[in-house]
Amino acid sequence: MAENYGFEGKIGRTVAESEPWFATPAHPGSDAPNVILVLLDDTGFAQMGCFGSDIDTPNIDALAANGLQFTNFHVTPLCSPTRAALISGRSNHAVGMRTVSNFITGFPNQLGHISNHAATVAEVLGDEGYGTFAVGKWHLAPMEQCSAAGPFDQWPLARGFNRFYGFLDGETDQFHPELVADNHPVDAPRTAEEGYHLSEDLVDQALHIISDFKGVRPDRPFLGYIAFGATHAPHQAPASYMAKYRGKYDEGWDIVRERWFKKQIANGVIPADTVLSPRNPGVQPWEDLSDNEKRLAARLQEAFAAFLDHTDDQIGRLVEGLRKIGQLDNTVLVIHADNGASQEGGPYGVMHEMKFFNGIFETPDQAIKDIDDIGGPNSHNNYPWGWAQVGNTPYRWYKQNTHEGGVHVPMVMHWPNGIPKDQRGTKRDQFVFVADIVPTMYDIIGVTPPKVRKGLEQMPVTGHSFKSFLKDPKAPATNTVQHFENGGSLAIVAGEWKAVLKHTAGQPYSNEKWELYHLSIDRSECNDLADSEPAKLEEMIAHWWEQAEIHGVLPLDDRGVELFGSRFRKNSPHPEDRRYVYRPPMSPMPGQASGGIGGRNVDIVAKITYKKGDEGVLYASGTQNSGVSLFIQNGRLLLDYNAFGDHTIIESAGLVPEGDHELRAVLRRGDGMSGYLEVTIDGVSGGSAEVSLYMRMISSVGPSVGFDHGSPVSTRYSAPYAYTGELHEIIIESGPRRVDTAKAEAQAEMNRQ
Repeated sequence: MAENYGFEGKIGRTVAESEPWFATPAHPGSDAPNVILVLLDDTGFAQMGCFGSDIDTPNIDALAANGLQFTNFHVTPLCSPTRAALISGRSNHAVGMRTVSNFITGFPNQLGHISNHAATVAEVLGDEGYGTFAVGKWHLAPMEQCSAAGPFDQWPLARGFNRFYGFLDGETDQFHPELVADNHPVDAPRTAEEGYHLSEDLVDQALHIISDFKGVRPDRPFLGYIAFGATHAPHQAPASYMAKYRGKYDEGWDIVRERWFKKQIANGVIPADTVLSPRNPGVQPWEDLSDNEKRLAARLQEAFAAFLDHTDDQIGRLVEGLRKIGQLDNTVLVIHADNGASQEGGPYGVMHEMKFFNGIFETPDQAIKDIDDIGGPNSHNNYPWGWAQVGNTPYRWYKQNTHEGGVHVPMVMHWPNGIPKDQRGTKRDQFVFVADIVPTMYDIIGVTPPKVRKGLEQMPVTGHSFKSFLKDPKAPATNTVQHFENGGSLAIVAGEWKAVLKHTAGQPYSNEKWELYHLSIDRSECNDLADSEPAKLEEMIAHWWEQAEIHGVLPLDDRGVELFGSRFRKNSPHPEDRRYVYRPPMSPMPGQASGGIGGRNVDIVAKITYKKGDEGVLYASGTQNSGVSLFIQNGRLLLDYNAFGDHTIIESAGLVPEGDHELRAVLRRGDGMSGYLEVTIDGVSGGSAEVSLYMRMISSVGPSVGFDHGSPVSTRYSAPYAYTGELHEIIIESGPRRVDTAKAEAQAEMNRQ
């Protein structure tokens, strides 16, 4: 007898003798609002106009003026952990995201993805009948799983989002991004020369998806997660935005920080008695800088401002798109940052982060010759500590730190149908943590997260709804105890008090000093009460350990270099012998899922059947800023070793004969930073060269086989310059990394996030 699983009607011998039954699809109700969570990257507390800056953010400011501005909002100090807490409504450690998703440690607090026992907001609302989509940065899946080979079980579509368009890693080039649509890599729809910029593309895609959803199913609300690459490095913006800020920051970070601070007090963003924290160690007085140091630093800040201004305009386009289709008033729109302003630019700022990761400390006097590249496709820039501290005004320290500069960021909420008119444009100063946002959405919609989903017991949602704040500015805080941890640095906020420990990797905790602050009278952590209030400090420290046990923070782990060894564990895409075989056609690969060639002794082997006239790229890794490309042109084999614009090109002395051949690029690391390059045809040398810089870290953009993905590595061709002949396979034979290469890779991964 046939089993009719789930059928609740009646089946007789004929239709006349039977009763049909139709399943009722889930629906949250006709009054359920849309939800859009907009996330900015590495944006400090002061950097939006309504939070104190002089950067033009009129669209965010307008949302705050017609909504609520949260002035005591907190996140984790790093991107992946904040994202995990945001979309799960739980502690980032509890769900498996202690640090960036690039690492898997073998402990429950660092799975490299959100635990399947912690349903995302997309999974929960999708089960309730919402249409769901995400665009932008994901960074919530192990990067070794983010190639076209998958597995895909931690990609956005597998975690509840019906549609996805964006990038999977921690950063990407805004003009030449590595893009994914749903579960497959795609190319950008235009080139930089044609006016392409990723932020514009993301909003285009979001509006398109919303139109699809509401056009076909106008009755069904939607959840959107829009995670811009902005304002994470590289700080890149269209030329017109760069021109707008030219000269605006020539007066320097001391004067600008003081002005932003005064504006914050005047506008009620911070209490009137707040003290402006002193310069962080390593930040020099502006007047002590040389002329070139000032010129470079000012231009790098201009690029950041242009980037944020441009992003704000895209948010304006999103808002206008919602207004045009009549969905703005019934959309809960939340905008905030994932952590404080970034410290990864160092004391002077960087023109190209990969140079820094290669141990090349380019001085401002050296970098100044390329100053006009800043903000454009030929740069991978980040601003210096001084401007990052301005971005975090009035707080101390930066992203990655558990002091307020790392975890206290701007947040705006807009919802005309749910925020009373007399409360629009007002501020909320109750303590709120990022994991509180999704429980608030559940409370607004009337959704109870499941205790069991698809057979898996679910962790309790530990965030605290702040729905009561929407109508009552004096409602008590609902989150009164919040722990923080990142890279071994610790903090806890309990009521009016905060204890914090700034950890140095490798140092025993017994040698390090906790600090204690009374936040209600010392918002900027300027008056350390650890010595005068020892009993309170001990109480707070004990409270931290208690919370750490409850929320899965342990074991404390400050490793960096060691985590890279985990990529060669079993079931990873990395063979123990480090021999990789790629056969076209293949999609571009992220660097962490492919054979690494930076800092190693490597052979790149191409097996081809050649006919006269065949040409194109056999293998390329990187971008126009730095990379390696092996290609055939005018009958000869060429290797272009692009070390940050210094091209070492080897062109074979002889022509490639017709027929089957093995072409090889030999890359050998020498003493210090030197190296040796050679090309061979069937084992016979076609030419060689010495290089003074053998790159340890080459690029954040991974390899492509049979073409050059994104911007061209070599100036000898235009991308993609796909190979026109028969390429059978590419073999990467890679030796072990040297210790200094491992350190460079680890530092680069952490800094890039």
